[in-house]
Amino acid sequence: MRSTESFVREAERWSAHNYAPLPVVIERGDGCWVWDVDGRRYLDMLSAYSALNQGHRHPAIVGALKDQADRLTLTSRAFHNDRMGAFLKALAEATGFTRALPMNTGAEAVETAIKAARKWGYEVKGVAEDRAEIIVCENNFHGRTTTIVGFSSESQYRDGFGPFAPGFRMIPHGEIDALEAAINENTVAFLVEPIQGEGGIVVPPDGFLSQAHDLCRANQVLLLNDEIQTGLGRTGRLFCGDWDGTRGDILIVGKALGGGVYPVSGILANDEIMDVFHPGDHGSTFGGNPLGAAVGLASLNVILDEELADRALDLGSWLMDRLRELDSPHVQEVRGRGLMIGVEIKAESGTARPFCEALKERGILCNDTHHHTIRIAPPLVIQRETLEEALPIFEEVLRPGAVA
Repeated sequence: MRSTESFVREAERWSAHNYAPLPVVIERGDGCWVWDVDGRRYLDMLSAYSALNQGHRHPAIVGALKDQADRLTLTSRAFHNDRMGAFLKALAEATGFTRALPMNTGAEAVETAIKAARKWGYEVKGVAEDRAEIIVCENNFHGRTTTIVGFSSESQYRDGFGPFAPGFRMIPHGEIDALEAAINENTVAFLVEPIQGEGGIVVPPDGFLSQAHDLCRANQVLLLNDEIQTGLGRTGRLFCGDWDGTRGDILIVGKALGGGVYPVSGILANDEIMDVFHPGDHGSTFGGNPLGAAVGLASLNVILDEELADRALDLGSWLMDRLRELDSPHVQEVRGRGLMIGVEIKAESGTARPFCEALKERGILCNDTHHHTIRIAPPLVIQRETLEEALPIFEEVLRPGAVA
């Protein structure tokens, strides 16, 4: 039997070195659990960055994948298929918008939203040609394309990838006065994560998103709500914007929409925005393909039918209270919503990576984000009893002297 070390050496030999994963090699998963190649079981507390809200290998989603794979997988958008319409109808009805545009990855969906907002700005708002501006937030993470990293405030994401597309203006996340000051006659959109995930689970002040939407409406600006990580139940509401009573003008979705088995993403908006697209303006060979549509519909139905948002609200509130009660000298703050939780490590205690390594050694898989934050985001199907069993492990790792 091959060892963990041999798999790691093989991956490191043949892969570009654009990741630094924890030294665990996973071969099997079920619900909130995964097993490595040595047969050891781990509690998955990352959920592939919220792509596994429904857990590993949910039978309804895997069943939809298998059934559709036996019938038809791809047609391209040169033809209709019998699965896309029903999927988009269910997605639009669940989100409250009139139209959907399907894509594959989250970054593709963000790029699609940017294109929609710019075209709307020229055709509907009347912005002069090539003058459209989109406001973004410091500490943002919307993907890895050159357009997106071009408006990142993280130097590593930008280094070596320029020149970058113009037309973006940056403000501090969560500051409504800064947003108001940044808006001008060329502003077509404000692109925002309702909680910054990669940025360290940064939660803005209550009401920020609704205030931002009001300000956008008053200035004929679109609110682009990036719910790729926060949406589909993760934060204790179907969408994180629901905490503030708004889903924006363009809702961007992905990750959990594919149920952890297939990449599915898209944007949702009403007719005034979607009508700017005409045949040939935008497309994707795989976007809306029958396999993805079948998986997307099953994934959405699991979230709704199993009331996973309510589970995230109940379990997340309980878990954050318990983590705060640990009163660790290493912890600066515990923050989040639902089962999207960040444990920020104090600067004097070092980075979060050694704590994640210590958790891995004890059977819990988390990851560090923004250097000093442990991200905790288990599948929403997790049981409270499982979380209760995990708490003493967090307490052990976070006590003085446990991590060198």
